[in-house]
Amino acid sequence: MSGQARPRVYVAGHRGLVGSALVRRLEREPVRLVTRPRAELDLEDPVAVRRFFEDERPDQVYLAAAKVGGIWANATYPADFIRNNLLVTLNVLEAARETGVAKLLYLGSSCIYPKMAPQPIPEEALLAGPLEPTNEPYAIAKIAGISLCRSYNRQYGTNFVSVMPTNLYGPGDNFDLATSHVLPALLRKVHEAKVTGAPTVTVWGSGTPRREFLHVDDLADACVHLMRVHDGSELVNIGCGDDIAIADLARLVADVVGYHGALVFDASKPDGTPRKLLDVRRLAALGWSARIPLREGIAGTYQWFLRHAQGTG
Repeated sequence: MSGQARPRVYVAGHRGLVGSALVRRLEREPVRLVTRPRAELDLEDPVAVRRFFEDERPDQVYLAAAKVGGIWANATYPADFIRNNLLVTLNVLEAARETGVAKLLYLGSSCIYPKMAPQPIPEEALLAGPLEPTNEPYAIAKIAGISLCRSYNRQYGTNFVSVMPTNLYGPGDNFDLATSHVLPALLRKVHEAKVTGAPTVTVWGSGTPRREFLHVDDLADACVHLMRVHDGSELVNIGCGDDIAIADLARLVADVVGYHGALVFDASKPDGTPRKLLDVRRLAALGWSARIPLREGIAGTYQWFLRHAQGTG
């Protein structure tokens, strides 16, 4: 680590859901944290990124910066999702290589896997079939990031590792109904229905798709663990190993919020992938498993929303 007692660790995207959780977790480690807000460092600008890396010389990098969103956002801004994510990944990886970063952890997404992948989804399912059309541009950007990490490792001898988280939630989530993922969107809609006394809440889709949800603080802990113990180009899924039907998730959210109205499922809206559960045996073999139960995590996220996010969107 450049002979330093405490490595310099750069978290790219430190104000996002994942990045802020990584900062919380890394504050408990013997490291020197380096962060920059978007106003001071545009990760889509290669010259600015190179200058930053030359000035700061981080030893480790967590690449958590990404443009993310749910089905509606992906359908509305597909060019933004592929372009912005590709630019950030290209610029950060190249600057990390050029300045001799010892190790980089690249955060992908479980949407990289084929729509009809075997369940639970093993890492080997990558590129084994067609993607889910609703988020294909984002998925392709993330797949390109994995290939970039592997290619840099092979050509330049870098140590860029790739991890694939499942659906995430927790403090700092996006609760804007136009761009959020399913769990924070449900929390917001159910809360507002409770406050206004609405008799029903409409949930997009049939309610039958199954999703896996991992608390973002668990993800951050897994990333710090993998930065310590995992090297090379082999993908690692990060999940909890369990999933839940969207209908049951909606009922759980209503219970946590204390909403007693009816849930109405609008089957005319897209469901997305029928099921998306990650195979986490490789992660378990590396010595890590999730700790935060779903109900407990949702309750904590709801309390965060009440304190911070009610005016969103």
